[in-house]
Amino acid sequence: MCVTLIVEDSATFRQSLKETLYLRFPLMRIEEAVDGREALSKLNTFLPDLIFMDIRLPGENGLQVAEKIKARDYPGVIIVLTSHDLPEYRDAAYASGASYFLTKGSVSGNEIMALVESIVSSSGGYASEGKSAGGAAAH
Repeated sequence: MCVTLIVEDSATFRQSLKETLYLRFPLMRIEEAVDGREALSKLNTFLPDLIFMDIRLPGENGLQVAEKIKARDYPGVIIVLTSHDLPEYRDAAYASGASYFLTKGSVSGNEIMALVESIVSSSGGYASEGKSAGGAAAH
């Protein structure tokens, strides 16, 4: 079973992503965090295989949080989701430790599911880094 953490300040987007994930992966365990502090706290107790991380969060931004997570030798996959498809955001996401960069407005639910399925299947049920699927940019 894949364990997933959604770090997103928009309750609407969190709920939508969670529902989309449950449609394809009904046994997936999903936790949510609204900011970096909550994400770091849940990382200690929850140990997700996969993290969806928004860039714009209250307090620390998602890139700073991703960097802190990777500094803890986090072995899972971080997928950065943002509304802003800017080259500098993409570069910064990969520099902070993200494995994938997705733009909210231009990626479909099916593409997100294909990416997650690829990550889960390539790892035998648990996430691993560096795989590409569904048109997502992989680092």
